[in-house]
Amino acid sequence: MNLIAIEDKILKDIYSKLEALVEKNKTTGESPEHKWLDNQEFCQLLKICKRTAQSYRDDGLVDFSQIGSKVYYKLADIHQLLEKNKVLGSKVAGK
Repeated sequence: MNLIAIEDKILKDIYSKLEALVEKNKTTGESPEHKWLDNQEFCQLLKICKRTAQSYRDDGLVDFSQIGSKVYYKLADIHQLLEKNKVLGSKVAGK
């Protein structure tokens, strides 16, 4: 398992963006588990480059679907990726 370190501020920003997407989907009636993001949206949300996204896929860190050269991620899977790699503050402080 790979450990991904994300600054607390960035993680909070990602969570707030995810929450905004969830709220937006509530108003449109689309449930978050059915919302798909393309690779560009995924990279923007996590503030990563395309190569890092490719590494996440290659390492099996995030589920995805691919149609031709287009890659898509379920919003629920992105949330699961963050939850699986969450590090409690006490673990970081006790280096």
